[in-house]
Amino acid sequence: MASLEKCVSPNALRAYLAEFISTFIFVFAAVGASISTRKMMPDAPLEPASLTAIAIASAFGMVVAVYIASNVSGGHVNPAVTFGMVVGGHINITMSIFYWISQILGSVMACFLLKITTVSQHIPTSAIPNDMTGVGAAIIEGVMTFALVYTVYAASAESKRGGSLGGGVGFLAIGLIVGANVLASGPFTGGSMNPAYSFGSALVGGSFKNHAAYWVGPFIGAGAAATLYDNVVCPNQEPEAVLEDIVSI
Repeated sequence: MASLEKCVSPNALRAYLAEFISTFIFVFAAVGASISTRKMMPDAPLEPASLTAIAIASAFGMVVAVYIASNVSGGHVNPAVTFGMVVGGHINITMSIFYWISQILGSVMACFLLKITTVSQHIPTSAIPNDMTGVGAAIIEGVMTFALVYTVYAASAESKRGGSLGGGVGFLAIGLIVGANVLASGPFTGGSMNPAYSFGSALVGGSFKNHAAYWVGPFIGAGAAATLYDNVVCPNQEPEAVLEDIVSI
């Protein structure tokens, strides 16, 4: 009961709102960029220029989204990142559920707003080619999410030590790995790394085909990154809650 009360405290509610807003901003930028490139290049939606534009928008959107929420909620902006923090003992499971709900709602609202304001434009969903298996897509998404969560852990650890990576460079590193992963996997999985992003676009876009790959892969990758970083790369560190100074977990 005490844990639940902390999860609905004013500070906790502010953290959920921060996650909702940041996820909304990121998904609006990433999905909006995809819609824009398809509008301008309807005959070649997957050409290099289109993929590059989407990757840049995703990277920029992620940098901003993490930055504006970092001091309130930790700036997860992704259910897989939140899961990685649960595995590392940096946030409790009860609070993580509220994080997931906030992130999913932010994604759905961003996609829904894009749908109604662009009128006839289709909301692109995370999808894989016909000659590729769901298992292969899950592995790719898992590897990319591993890289993302590992980067988040490294930036967070550097920040606590007062290093340069913990400042603006840390936020930039997180955005850059997102952009790089989109460039690496765009034609194969869409470069999601984010179950909330995939769910919002699938719900509004009307297609959940192979959707499990966008949850299973990222969660496994996030858990592996958290376990490796906390127990092998940087062991013997006291697990500090990401929201320790904001919410008493």
